[in-house]
Amino acid sequence: MKVVSTLSTVVVVTSMVLLSACTMVVDPNFQPQTSSPQTNNRQIEPGAGEWETWVLASTDEVLPAAPPDQTATLAEIAELKALAEQRDAAAEALVAYWNAGAPSYRWILMAIAEHAQAQIGPTPRLARGMALLNVAVYDATVAAWDAKYTYNRPRPSDVDSELTTLIDPPNSPSYPSEHAVVAGAASTILSYLFPDRADAFAAKAEEAAQSRLLAGVQYPSDVEAGMELGRAVAEQVIARAMTDGSDVQWDGTMPTGAGYWTGENPVQPGSGLWKTWVLTSGDQFRPPPPPAYDSEQMQIELEALKTFTPTFATTAAAYFWQSPSGAFPYTYGTTSRLLFENGLDANPPRAAHLYAAMSVAQYDAFVGCYDAKYTYWSMRPFQIDPELKSLFPAPNFPSYPSAHSCQTSAVVTVLGSFFPADAEAIMKVAEETGNSRMWAGIHFQSDVDAGFALGKSVGELVVERAEQMMQP
Repeated sequence: MKVVSTLSTVVVVTSMVLLSACTMVVDPNFQPQTSSPQTNNRQIEPGAGEWETWVLASTDEVLPAAPPDQTATLAEIAELKALAEQRDAAAEALVAYWNAGAPSYRWILMAIAEHAQAQIGPTPRLARGMALLNVAVYDATVAAWDAKYTYNRPRPSDVDSELTTLIDPPNSPSYPSEHAVVAGAASTILSYLFPDRADAFAAKAEEAAQSRLLAGVQYPSDVEAGMELGRAVAEQVIARAMTDGSDVQWDGTMPTGAGYWTGENPVQPGSGLWKTWVLTSGDQFRPPPPPAYDSEQMQIELEALKTFTPTFATTAAAYFWQSPSGAFPYTYGTTSRLLFENGLDANPPRAAHLYAAMSVAQYDAFVGCYDAKYTYWSMRPFQIDPELKSLFPAPNFPSYPSAHSCQTSAVVTVLGSFFPADAEAIMKVAEETGNSRMWAGIHFQSDVDAGFALGKSVGELVVERAEQMMQP
């Protein structure tokens, strides 16, 4: 059993001596009855193991072997008691850190930070990485829940009431560890995306898994089985990722002539052809062509940009949504907040389901958006009228439709479906996101409108799929 470096050396436990004093019997039909405000004294999603998965053909493919027998279980409890005696402030901080939010909460923050460090901005590439992470976590969580309620192993403190825990044991069977499952899946996906950082991710995975032992809420064998399960699921997700077309070099040519985008080295021009999750292809919801650059409609839209009077609020919004703190950090921050406010951060399957649905919608909307961008190659406002000054340089790809509008509309459609009481509020944020591109002078109204329509169509398709996945 590994222990993080911040802890004191673990006392060596002589299992046979401890076992000789134990007479407890582990009931194989045990039903956990742990009570806490978060779970409302109800088991956490006992049917989640039957939910449909994104990549796994069947959770049976990764079902771990049965947990250890009674003798081994009692030996593991002795190990946990020894760990409990060695708890210090560092151990308590580690438990609190990894216990915050759903099991994938910290991994999502880590993934966003890694993409930012690699200077991967809000493009299909970033959306792809986040979707792979969340799909792997979701599929692994469903598989974990199948195993949990197949074996129904009681939590350590339910077997030995003398074992003290740092947190309330979750009201679900112990085997395998949900945090270890997520750690195994997430660290494997991140290592695929950022291979130079694989050792750091592996260390974080050990920390996350170790935190459950320090907390006293799971057994070492729960952690071991969970890590193995998570990694196995992630490898299947990676196998799919390696065939999604994202590594294909674009060999097309830019159209030339009046009305076409005139930049150089466009960003990810082939991403409209990448493999999607719910769309049949990137062109499924391709919008009609934008107004011609010399049309009356385009002149009206251009004049609206030229005569717009900025305010402090519009300028601040434009800069925010263009900044590293906008788009993905805000999207995932809002999703995590809604989970917390609705008590679902303590429900790993539900949280994983939402994160996956949201990230899939965001990714597919990006693919659909870039399909349209590189089908029409429409000009940016400043390319039609060089006298128009924008707040900041426009992103280096065609204008129509607005990518911010596409992906934000898709996300809020999903979130609004999951949290209808918050739908109006988050839709207003989405509208601000789209409008901010016009306030910055880098998009036309038609770009924003087409982006919202495309994203909404993608989001509705994902919502339909997400609802079907949870049907018995």
